[in-house]
Amino acid sequence: MRKIVLAAAVAATLLLPACSAFGAPAKPAPGTIVIVFKDGHRQVFNLSEIERVEFPVGDSAGSAGAMVPSRGHYFGKWEVGDGNGGKFFITLWENGDAYRTLRADHGKWVYVNGEAQITWNDGAKDALRRVGSRYQKSAYRAGKSFIDEPDNVTDAVNTERKPI
Repeated sequence: MRKIVLAAAVAATLLLPACSAFGAPAKPAPGTIVIVFKDGHRQVFNLSEIERVEFPVGDSAGSAGAMVPSRGHYFGKWEVGDGNGGKFFITLWENGDAYRTLRADHGKWVYVNGEAQITWNDGAKDALRRVGSRYQKSAYRAGKSFIDEPDNVTDAVNTERKPI
């Protein structure tokens, strides 16, 4: 009996790491939330970085496109600097569209690692980031990525008081 228990313990020790390496999900760390998407990929968020979780309301909230029944629902309007002392506005729509009054350009935005990352149709990029209790806009010219050194950094003020 003792040999059977020993053999089972050795087998479990060898097989459990192999199982987790082949797709068994790892146990999330305390203080995190795991979002599992329809395509099966998972994303872990640290709860200390989340201010609140919001869910859409209405009779069509269960369908895929229901979060934004029309383009008339925007997520936030930000007043930002242009890097030369001027100001312009960036509007983030709930469906991922973005608009800036500077050169009247459109783009797409995503929420990544606690910031709104916007890629404009002209190839430029802006990131809205929380820095302490304030927000900043980091601007990147076409061809740069969000991890490169920004071309300019200015204050960003959310005029609607809606979170990113």
